[in-house]
Amino acid sequence: MSFELKTHLEEIISLTDQEFEHIAAHFKPKTLKKHQYLIQEDEFVNHIYFVVKGLLKATFTDANGKAYIIQFAMENWWLSDFRAFYGHVKSITNISCLENSELLSISKDDLDQLCRESHKMEHFFRIKNSLGYVALQQRILSLLTTSPKERFEQLAQQYPQLMQRVSKTIIAAYLGISRETLSRLSAKV
Repeated sequence: MSFELKTHLEEIISLTDQEFEHIAAHFKPKTLKKHQYLIQEDEFVNHIYFVVKGLLKATFTDANGKAYIIQFAMENWWLSDFRAFYGHVKSITNISCLENSELLSISKDDLDQLCRESHKMEHFFRIKNSLGYVALQQRILSLLTTSPKERFEQLAQQYPQLMQRVSKTIIAAYLGISRETLSRLSAKV
């Protein structure tokens, strides 16, 4: 099905061609255009998504209407409203495409079945969830303890390709700073 998915899985687990065929049968392709929503607030979420190609953003809008960018997802990243997916509740986020995107989706039932049938897949998703938790913790700590300049430098160093693909307005919103502040910071780099 997807060379990208197989390569991604094999970064953590080894698979025979037959094992991968069985795994791939549980995924469905999904294609979205730039600006199209993958998930909208107040929907039930029954899938997680692997990004084959493209770039997406997840946003949360507070009671006052202010939108916060929670995360980005580009090639080889996983994305969903995980609170809604695992908690069987409605989504509190909007996930939209910043570029035309090709995704592979897997339903909660198929994911659970794969993990029951395959220790390798259970191990893979345990590792991915752990790494995601660590990344989220680092993001929270960065927002709480670092200056805008430090947050910008961390993002530029960790994800230089993102800086080329996303507007400064969106990067500024992700960092929690104004567009003007970002322009001053990026001029110094």
